[in-house]
Amino acid sequence: MSPADFATERELATERVLSFTREQVLATFTDPKRLARWWGPAGFTNEFDTCDPRPGGDWLFTMVGPDGARYKNQNRFVEVGPERVVIQHVNDPHFVLTVILEPTTGGTRLYWRQSFATVELRKALEGVCIPANEQNLDRLIAELARG
Repeated sequence: MSPADFATERELATERVLSFTREQVLATFTDPKRLARWWGPAGFTNEFDTCDPRPGGDWLFTMVGPDGARYKNQNRFVEVGPERVVIQHVNDPHFVLTVILEPTTGGTRLYWRQSFATVELRKALEGVCIPANEQNLDRLIAELARG
């Protein structure tokens, strides 16, 4: 069984097998320039104000949508590697993202778990978050391939 199998009703979970080492994947979370290039759904860009990828470090940025809409994000890194990255989304909507990095044959299995405060909040956001999370992981893979 995988960690995604244990998702609760308050969580959205997905996983991918990446043909990159755990260290390579972790580097895309800990290098602010790389993180800015891949974070978010397709078509979005990021303007980072603060990105301190260590436990307790703040990550403040504006995500800019394809239509020019601006979304302020306030996050805090709770845990950073080597086995996992945990990020708390401090402003609304509140959630905790846990990314587990598990070595596997030929690369790394990545588990992406987004935990919301309530089942109702998860249900309200799943229509946006499920495709956005998949697009986010597609962008992560593109960033890893970039090197």
